[in-house]
Amino acid sequence: MQKTIHRAGTRGHANHGWLNSHHSFSFASWYNPERMGFGLLRVLNDDEVAPGMGFGTHPHDNMEIVSIPLSGALEHQDSMGNKTIIRENEVQIMSAGTGVRHSEYNHSKEEGVKFLQIWVFPKARNIAPRYEQRVYRPEDRRNQLLTVVAPDEAGALKINQDAWFSLGDFDAGQSVSYHLHQPGQGAYLFVLEGEVEVAGETLGRRDAIGLWGTAEVAVKAGAKAQFLLIEVPMEATA
Repeated sequence: MQKTIHRAGTRGHANHGWLNSHHSFSFASWYNPERMGFGLLRVLNDDEVAPGMGFGTHPHDNMEIVSIPLSGALEHQDSMGNKTIIRENEVQIMSAGTGVRHSEYNHSKEEGVKFLQIWVFPKARNIAPRYEQRVYRPEDRRNQLLTVVAPDEAGALKINQDAWFSLGDFDAGQSVSYHLHQPGQGAYLFVLEGEVEVAGETLGRRDAIGLWGTAEVAVKAGAKAQFLLIEVPMEATA
């Protein structure tokens, strides 16, 4: 098994006033040649947007884009005709495919919105763009992993890649073993809150670890912990 550790304090940081963003991987003006992604996971941004502010309409193509609100409400609008609001305990996915334009704004004029913005390279290029969002119950991830994004799995948002996103909310001392779905995959675990022990490492809030060359990842909550586990191919298939 191989591993890479990304401590919270080593992330890129940009504060634009209306947007306070921490980048796990190279993004915009922050460039680190050793942090260009993890396998086919390209972007993991930890964003906070000020009241009434947001990302104006802009284009994407051939990228799988997942948004996970942590608090507040995010207003989404796109060129496919979708206009929706997503909140904590919801997950949103957009397959940009041949091309889509969208905006993401803080729906509230009074409080900030915090969310994760995650990009994964697609398996098939130039597909028809698509959008989906879903509500997930917090109790369904209590002391267990809940799959929220998958290639083809009941109850999960569909992604155009051999990738799985799982959320967990664990009490102190609780453990879980995650089994990767196929050879050539890696797992990137991002701690949202609390403390976990993984592969001989202790990780705190907003720390992350990438693991590959293994079929299983064992996680133990050292303190009450919430985390996101993303499984992706380590290399693109021909």
